[in-house]
Amino acid sequence: MNLTENIRIAFFSLGANKLRAALTMLGIMIGVAAVITLLSIGDGVTRFIAEQFSGLGSNLVFIIPVQEEPGRPGADPLTESTLTLRDVELLSDTAVVPGAAVVAPTVLRDVELQYQGEVHNVTLRASTPNYNEALALEVARGTFYSSTDYNGRTRVTVLGPETVEALFPEDIDPLGEDIRINGLSFRVIGILESVGASSFGGSQDDLAIVPLTTAQERLFNNRSQRTGDFLVDAILVKAVDEAAIDSTIIDASDVLRQSHNINFRDEDDFQILTQQDFLDAFGSVTSVLTVFLGAIASISLLVGGIGIMNIMLVSVTERTREIGLRKAVGAKRLDILSQFLTEAVIMAVLGGVLGIIFGVMGALAVRTAVPELDTSVTFNSIALAVGFSVAVGLFFGIYPASRAASLNPIDALRFE
Repeated sequence: MNLTENIRIAFFSLGANKLRAALTMLGIMIGVAAVITLLSIGDGVTRFIAEQFSGLGSNLVFIIPVQEEPGRPGADPLTESTLTLRDVELLSDTAVVPGAAVVAPTVLRDVELQYQGEVHNVTLRASTPNYNEALALEVARGTFYSSTDYNGRTRVTVLGPETVEALFPEDIDPLGEDIRINGLSFRVIGILESVGASSFGGSQDDLAIVPLTTAQERLFNNRSQRTGDFLVDAILVKAVDEAAIDSTIIDASDVLRQSHNINFRDEDDFQILTQQDFLDAFGSVTSVLTVFLGAIASISLLVGGIGIMNIMLVSVTERTREIGLRKAVGAKRLDILSQFLTEAVIMAVLGGVLGIIFGVMGALAVRTAVPELDTSVTFNSIALAVGFSVAVGLFFGIYPASRAASLNPIDALRFE
């Protein structure tokens, strides 16, 4: 019997039991739809993270102290940073690190902002006037603080758009208003453009930035108890271009090892990380997440496959006399096997096709609800879904088909 005849008989058999076939395909459909939707979400998250990092530029280098516990630099007040303002001065010397175009130190502290009784907690960033240049931050309104503000230890601040929204009523213009940072008055001179996620310190839309000199003198004591040097939590180094990244890292490492008196065989007390390092780290996490989500969704496919096996076993029992009759008139074992396998695969494929349709709809629904996530359905996910559907049909259909093919024609004709 050829394949076309098998397909015709399979559709005739499924049409004779429409409700049963539809319920059997439902499990496959739900599984495939879940796999496609969840894989598209995982891919969307990966693309979103990559876009956020690419917005900072590919020539940015982060220098942070070696930390025993995970978390942002400066999060543990009991752990003293190994980076100082003297390190910043050395790294800023183009004769020593010629590939460094911008060097910006950063101190991160959790603070409380107050305005007319409204309270909002953020991570304060204290840095130099070139901090916005290092992170490619654009000022939407007002201005960033200048070298004059920095040298004069002026109490001014630049806020992110989320911070403004949380702290100020809609009818008040934040520019020129005074807010309190840990009880000390600061004037708002600028509001940043919306950026989103950040490599350090959470959202770049919910933050307050102040001159490092002002913070050191008025907000917190950031001197080393051992040496008396001013400490920083991180140093941002922007290379002149992407090609200069490697040489900048090597030069910066040599400068810091010499500055920290680290012997030849001793390990560094600092870490130098690039954008790619962060992307690789987040990529590993999102890959595991995507696999995990796909594995959860695959459980539905497993349940659907068991449903196919169950229904096919029932079908074999119901059609025992038919099988016996076909064998009596010359049908071979392979003919019976291929017929029931074809029915199982067709049910799985039809369920898979419906699952693809609903999976695409699910991905579009997620993209509509969360526009930041590009949950596009890729050809690979569709091919995976179709291939998995066929595999499920074959795997769970092989036992019922083998059982049907092995029936004795005499016993089958006697079956009531």
